[in-house]
Amino acid sequence: MSVRSVFEIIGPVMVGPSSSHTAGAVRIGNVARAVLGEEIRRAEITLYGSFAKTYKGHGTDRALVAGLLGMSGDDPGIKDSLNRAAALGLEVQIGLARGEEFHPNTADIELTGVSGKRIFLRGSSVGGGNILITRINQYDLSLTAHEPTLIVEHLDRPGVVGRVAGILGDNGINIAEMRVTRGNLTEDKIMVLETDNQVSDEILVAIARLPNVTAVIRI
Repeated sequence: MSVRSVFEIIGPVMVGPSSSHTAGAVRIGNVARAVLGEEIRRAEITLYGSFAKTYKGHGTDRALVAGLLGMSGDDPGIKDSLNRAAALGLEVQIGLARGEEFHPNTADIELTGVSGKRIFLRGSSVGGGNILITRINQYDLSLTAHEPTLIVEHLDRPGVVGRVAGILGDNGINIAEMRVTRGNLTEDKIMVLETDNQVSDEILVAIARLPNVTAVIRI
């Protein structure tokens, strides 16, 4: 089995007690915050499996909320994230689920932003602080957020994928991996592009202006 670095063996620099239940949970919250793309007013979090059984002792609820607030896994403020959220007017609701056949360290997060925008994200903490995002809104996908990642939602029209790839290539951004998924409820599609370099604001704007592109998210 190959690993990216020694940190995948010994775990990330983090606030304890658990790389899976704490550090990974922070990263899931970070990704959900990025997908919403604005300040959060309400977070509805549902925990599954061992997340649901041990979340109080391992601080999983506080870790997820810390991620929603933009904290990192080594931030000592994680332990006080619920109070910080309340002070900011962020309403948090935690629910526990039973019987679903997901990875045991899984959380569903439904966010409502200040504009009324709503998003849904399902993520699992798979060990060593690593995560796997398996659903965003109506799209089933597989996203690790190991590398700089661009998510492009678009209408299912010819040429959109090529135009997005062309803008990245013209600006010296190499695509390490790309996956295109069709939505479960519509014929819309979502592109998940892992890149070797972070995508600039200017490139994001250029992609967002393309015909048939409906949303662009940078993680």
